[in-house]
This record gives sequence, structure tokens and C-alpha cells, in this order.
Amino acid sequence: MKDILLMTPGPTYVSERVRQAISKPITNPDLDEEFFAFYDDLCFKLGKLLNTKEDVLVLCGEGILGLEASVASLVEPGDKVLCVANGVFGEGFGDFVEMYGGVPVYINKEYNEPVTIKDLENALNKNPDVKIATVVHCETPAGLINPIEELCPYLHEREIITIVDAVSSIGGIRINTDEWGIDVILGGSQKCLSAPPGLSFLSVSKKAWEKIKNRKTPIRGYYLNLLLWQEMWKEKRIFPYTQPVSDIYGLSEAVKIALEDGEDIYRRHKKIGKAVRETLKQAGFQIYPLEGFESDTVTAFNIPEGIDDVRFRRHLFEKYGVMIAGSWGKLSGRVWRIGHMGENARDDRVFKFFAEFQKALQDFHWDINGNGKKLSEIFAGNL
Repeated sequence: MKDILLMTPGPTYVSERVRQAISKPITNPDLDEEFFAFYDDLCFKLGKLLNTKEDVLVLCGEGILGLEASVASLVEPGDKVLCVANGVFGEGFGDFVEMYGGVPVYINKEYNEPVTIKDLENALNKNPDVKIATVVHCETPAGLINPIEELCPYLHEREIITIVDAVSSIGGIRINTDEWGIDVILGGSQKCLSAPPGLSFLSVSKKAWEKIKNRKTPIRGYYLNLLLWQEMWKEKRIFPYTQPVSDIYGLSEAVKIALEDGEDIYRRHKKIGKAVRETLKQAGFQIYPLEGFESDTVTAFNIPEGIDDVRFRRHLFEKYGVMIAGSWGKLSGRVWRIGHMGENARDDRVFKFFAEFQKALQDFHWDINGNGKKLSEIFAGNL
């Protein structure tokens, strides 16, 4: 395969350190005491990244596994679940709730609008028996950020268990899990941490464990059953199933890199995200989310009139070796998305992207509003 500049919002470019970690000789994770300690250390490091002292688990499956497992383990038939639905994944949470017998109560907003505490108040006043709420921090298909630092403390005060999808923000936007009262927060290996896809991770609060343990009905399924981890791993020190050793080696190295960067990792994402948005706006593009609620990890912007989404992205990839993303559902064919998360949030990679992106635009006879400057030069000036 040819070298590509992968500027999608996950999977992202994987660093040499992570690739080397993945290539280490494997062991038998069910028998090797050193691997038990290694797994514990990875969970500890993830806890530091998430700013939580609660239990952390790593699950063998892409990020969606964590979303479904949290719903399967927490939601019982008849439970009312408040679903913040201003994007594809927020709506998808409601599908999971229905799948496991719960009753979703939706807060529906436009995909470019964040949910507010007022929205929560209105929904809960009409549904005071809600027990659980699901929120997506970064709605990746729309490039939108929901203010979980406001929403989750409010829900915590109402004694509602919160499940937060932060798959596209962990490691790119600072999250204070315990301070904000988040009960379950979900991440994935292939986004801001820049490890290969294949692993989910999550933290589980004591309140969430209590809800899981005191269910009146058994959890449906095995692989999605978080209680097995409490009973087998936490208490008996036995994995519920064989762990993907190489993937875990890679994720551990990726988390180590993120922790080494410290607060700089968030400053870098913020700087790059702002520069990308400003460059696009100066070139004549319209950023999709409302101002002030754009993600620092992915930018969604409107496709110029007259340019076919699929044809352009195929051309950009086949001629210039650059891959960006379109979107899904109601945004399909309406926005392009640039992933500037993890290893993609580097000046040189974004600079190269804009240079090639402009060539492809010219091939489609679309000129930027740059006062004679190149997109790459505008980006450099915005850093």
C-alpha cells in the first residue's frame, strides 16, 4: 500500500514507538503474572489520563463495544434513560437502550447545537423517574462538543447515573471524570491516543457498580457483561476472556506518550484546532458547529456548492495520497471532516494536508479566498 496522509477523525497515524510496542513478543495473558501487573499498570495510567480514582477496564473491541457494554450492564427493562441526541452517536445510544429493554427519553437538538442545562431541566421535569443519562462529549460526525463539564455535575446532583462517550476527546481535551461526577466514561484506542483500532476502555464509579450489582434482572450476554470483570478480574484475578496482548502493549505505550506530554497535549490540540478553523474560514469555508462549540480534535465544515463529496475525496486520496472523511446520516454529502487528533495534531502534518487539499480544490475549479496566499501559508500564520 502507498504512503497516505491519514487526516481522518480516527483511526489516526500510529507513531513509531507504538508500532514497536505492538511488535514485542507476546505471552500467555491468562498465565503470565507479569502481564497481570502490566494490565494493572495500563489501567492505572488510563485513570491518570481520565483524572479518576475509580475502576478502569480495557475491553477487547473497538469503541462501540464500550458504549454497548455500558448500556447492557446498567439498563434494565423498563428503565427510563435520558439520551442527549444532537448527533449520530447520541441517537445511537437510544438504539442500545431500546435493544436492552430500556425506555429512551430523547433531548433532540440540531447537530450543530450543544445541549444545555435548561434542556436537561425541561426533560427531567417531564420525566422525574429517569435513572440514567447518556451524553456524547465529542459528536465526531458533526465536529461538535457538548459541555459535559456543566451537564454531568447537574445530572450528578439529580442522582442520575451518567454514561459519557468521550471516544473522540480523551487525550485531546482535558476531562475531569471524578470532579464532574461522571459515572461511566468511554474511550477508544484509535482516536486521540493514536493506537490501532481494536480496544475500548472505560471507568466505572462505585454508584454505577452498585446499580449493576443490584439489578433485578440478569445482564443479557457475556462479552458485554461488565459485572464479569468485577467478579473475575477484580476479585479472582482471572480475565473473563483471553486478552489481545499486542494491542494492549500498543495502547499502553500510547497512553504513556500522552502522559509524558502532560498539559501540553491539550494546548497542542487547542492550538491546532483553532488554526485549522481559522484557516478554513479565511479560505471561504463555513464551520459546521455553532461558534464556541467546535471540537479541538475534529473539524467539520460545509462542502462548497457544486463539488461532489465522494468524487472529491476519492480524487484527493488517489492523486495526492490524502484521506479525509465525509459524514453520516443527515450530514452525508454536506460536510467534510478533518481529524487533527493525536499524532495528526502536528504542525507539519496539517501544513502538508492544506498544501495537498488546495491542489485538489484547484482541480475542481474552486478558488480559495486567500488574498493570493496558499492555504498552507494561511495555516502557518494562524499557529
